[in-house]
Amino acid sequence: MKINRLDLVVSLYILCIVVSELMGAKIVPLGTIFGFHLNASVAILVVPLMFSAVDVMVEVYGRDRARSLVMCGVIVIALLMVYALAVTNLPPSTRFAAMEPSYDKVFGTSIRMAAASLVAFGLASLLDVMVFSKLRERMHKKALWFRNNISNVVSQFFDTAIFMTLAFYVPALGLGDNLSFLLGVGIPYWLLKCLMSVIETPLVYAGVAWLRGDKSKTA
Repeated sequence: MKINRLDLVVSLYILCIVVSELMGAKIVPLGTIFGFHLNASVAILVVPLMFSAVDVMVEVYGRDRARSLVMCGVIVIALLMVYALAVTNLPPSTRFAAMEPSYDKVFGTSIRMAAASLVAFGLASLLDVMVFSKLRERMHKKALWFRNNISNVVSQFFDTAIFMTLAFYVPALGLGDNLSFLLGVGIPYWLLKCLMSVIETPLVYAGVAWLRGDKSKTA
């Protein structure tokens, strides 16, 4: 049985979203640079892939199809948030009551964090589509590596800034304290995502070639 390549790419895109939402709370150490300890969410591996997948979709199938993919991702995050909220509030059976605290701790993401992720992902992804599409038009479809990375750098800056602000800003602490914390955490994380985007650039070329090959066969 043949698997449609576009269906597989969309499925992997949704997988990255689910992985990011359900497993992204785990923070791992990455090393020390100039005395600064770098830590990042395990989602650092999949977030750039999501934005690159959107760029691949624009390159092969156009801006409207990419926007549709982004909106499907937003719906998936919203449904995950609602379903997690519902199931963590259901009473467990007697046999599994001892596991309930651990289950709720893993899947009971706060509404604020989930909402911040939803808003940041949706706005940043749509921005990525817009920036990549504009560059594609102005550069006459040349320099895919440049268009992909510039759109990712811009969109992931807003993704990081929006999420960090909505999730961690504390009005009672004042603007100075909040900015110090948000910049200290947000800038290194954004730079790491930019680095991952550069590293994953060959996958964008591979994805475009792979989908175009399948598209030409079905045209």
